Order: sequence, then structure tokens, then C-alpha cells
Amino acid sequence: MLEQYYIWCLAVVTIWLQVHVVSARDLRIVTEPKTPQSCTALKATSGDETKNIQNALDSCTRGKAVELSSGTFYSGPLTIPSGVSLLVGSGATLKALPDPTLYDLASKTCGTQDQYGVGCKAFITMHGATGSGIYGKGTIDGQGGEEMTGKNEAWWKMPANTNAKVNVRNAPRLIQINDSIDIILYQITLKNSPLYHIATSETYGLTVWGITIDTPSSAPNTDGVDPMGSQNVTIAHCSISTGDDNVAIKAITAPSRHISVLNNHFGTGHGMSIGSEITYGASDITVSGLTLDGTTNGLRIKSNTFRGGLVTGVTYSDVCMRSVKNPILLNMEYGSNIVGNLTPEFRNITFTNVKVLTSGTFTFDGLSDSKPIEATMKDVHIKKGSKWISKHAKISGTWAEDATGRVCGTTGNE
Repeated sequence: MLEQYYIWCLAVVTIWLQVHVVSARDLRIVTEPKTPQSCTALKATSGDETKNIQNALDSCTRGKAVELSSGTFYSGPLTIPSGVSLLVGSGATLKALPDPTLYDLASKTCGTQDQYGVGCKAFITMHGATGSGIYGKGTIDGQGGEEMTGKNEAWWKMPANTNAKVNVRNAPRLIQINDSIDIILYQITLKNSPLYHIATSETYGLTVWGITIDTPSSAPNTDGVDPMGSQNVTIAHCSISTGDDNVAIKAITAPSRHISVLNNHFGTGHGMSIGSEITYGASDITVSGLTLDGTTNGLRIKSNTFRGGLVTGVTYSDVCMRSVKNPILLNMEYGSNIVGNLTPEFRNITFTNVKVLTSGTFTFDGLSDSKPIEATMKDVHIKKGSKWISKHAKISGTWAEDATGRVCGTTGNE
């Protein structure tokens, strides 16, 4: 009887572990997307194409896509309806017109600075959509480095404001997805967004597969992919170089959970981030098959007492880094001047088969011994001479200063 009891206990534990591992990712079965058929194909003219493209989107049959087949299309903000997709062909480029008045949300603040930075609508919006997407081997260019119409500076070059309360830029995001279900972004190249490239809010089912983001490292606040308050998300086989977080998982208005970041390559940028806004919690996140070459940070979780919440069930595996200043950075005091009463908690964070080929600083900066950062290391290899900083942190497992080699190789869509 005792032997049978032990066998039963082992079976229960095994099942629990399997469920836990399975749940720490996108719960959908995600495969490479297929490009939908076109309902119509448009060719570029020399003028403003906003009405032509929007009319085509509005009249397209559900399940099909409006194709931009060739040439350079200039447009103001667009909305993709539910069930309809935009297909940018390999010979086409869609450029956002750099006119702040086109994106203004009736407050006349787009293209200026204030305390909030929410005065612009996005270039492409999906809101309340199901089964919509953006496909194609063409390019969407936000023209963030181009001079704004009627102004003497580009979106990226708004002059620094010495008043700390009014120094947030009002600039459009490239793609904004709100309250939507089963959205796909496939193969497209995105570049030069005035602000974030892809941002979601409370979206359930998002696949970002095989895309390229290629924006200068000097472009401010140009995050690559930001799932915010979203669930069942897969970001796979992408190549992302930009001026801020390559990927940033946030939880501003709702929890973010069941997220897979698989087989991607990050160039310049601020790394694979969670936070800093995690008020509603971020959990069940898998990052695997990631290479980082030249990012400022590698694997980063950041928050503070103003934006804090629980981050748990995060697994990093099969990661290789080179020329990364902060390969691992877990920081509960991000932005030392931002304080409140929301204590962040980082628990059940696991690093497995991580290799760092160049020296850097590894930081685990917690707030208190009563709620320390809790992380586990397994098969972690770092470069000799690296710096290790640990405060209010409970780190178990092993790591070694024995990393060798000079090249990580590539993953993503390269």
C-alpha cells in the first residue's frame, strides 16, 4: 500500500509539473500563418492614398485582404475592420504621412509635448476586431525621422523640455490593437515608427510571426512589440532592432499571461523586457531560442512601487548573448523618482541554458528581504570578469564564468 501511495504521489506531482510547464506559454496551438486571398489589389499613385485604402478595407469581404501590390503608398491613419486584413506586397511600401493634424485626437496636442503623451491616434488601428491581420513581404514606414508638416523637427527630434511635467512626446504608434481576438502579423517589415511599433491592449490571441523591425537605435521610445494586458500571445521567428525595448510585456489595465517569445533575434534595442507597468500582473511567460547581439539589456524585468505587481512563472531557456551591457537585469527600483504603494514581486523566474559570450553586469535589485527577487539558475554560463550585483534577492542553482566562443549564431527570420 505504501508503495502504491508513493507511485500515486509521483503521478500527481508529474501531472502538476506538466500542466505548469504547458501553461507557461501561449495556450493555443500556433503554427506558421497563411496569407489570405486578396479581395482587391491597389497600385500606388503620387497622392494621398488614405481614402482609397480605407474604402477598400471597409468594403473587403471578411476573411480576405486588401493588397497593396506595388509602389509607394502615402497615407494618414487607417482602421482595419474586423475579419479583414491588409496585405503589403513585396514590391510595396506604405508610408505614414508626417502631418500631426491627421493623427490628432481633437486636443491639438499631437506633435507637441505634455504630461501625458496620449494626444495621437495610431497610424494603423484594430479595435474590437476578430481575425484581422497585416501580412506581406513589403514595408510599413512610420517616417519618424522625417520633418513633421508645419514644424521644424521630426517626431523623434522634438526639443527636450526642461519642465519634467511636460516632457512626454505626443506621437503616433505605428500599429495599435485594442480589445481584439486572434490577430496575426506575418512577414511584414516595420520601420521608423514615431513611437511604439506594435502595441496591444486587452487582446486575446495575437500571433507575430516572421516580421522584421528595423529602426535606428537612436530613435526614442520606439519599442518593437508591446503586448499590454494581453493573453495567448506568440512572438516567433522575428528580427527586431530598434531604439527602445525590443519586446516589452506590460500589464497596465489587465493581466498579461500565457505568452511565448520563440526563436527570435534581437539587434540594437533595450532587450527582452517585462514591465515596468505590471500593476495587474505578468505570468506564464516563456522566452526560448533567443539571440541578442548588441542590445543594451538582455533579459530584463523592471518595475517600481508606482507600477508594481506580481511577475511569476517566467522561464528563459536556450538564450545566447553578445555585446550586451546588462545581460540579466531584474530591477524593482526602475526610475528612482517614481514611487507609490504598489510593491512589485518577482517570483519563480528561471534561467536555463543561458550563454553570455561577453562580459557584462548581472543585477538582481530587490526591495526587501521579506519579498526578495526569487530566481533559479541552471546551466548558465557567463564571461569571466563579469560584474554581479545582488540585493534583496534569493538566487538558487548554479552558474559559471566559463562561457566561450564569439558568435551566437542567428535565430528569428534571418
